[in-house]
Amino acid sequence: MRVNVTLECTECKERNYLTSKNKRNNTERLEMKKYCPRERKVTLHRETK
Repeated sequence: MRVNVTLECTECKERNYLTSKNKRNNTERLEMKKYCPRERKVTLHRETK
């Protein structure tokens, strides 16, 4: 049930993180605040396909 997803920065569009989520419990796209090395600050990261 768990799948690997890539998180992309909403500001610079760089794909920085890999994580996993449970598709049965979380059907919508994952959103987290994470550190972006290019921007050098914490930004919103969204799940990509």
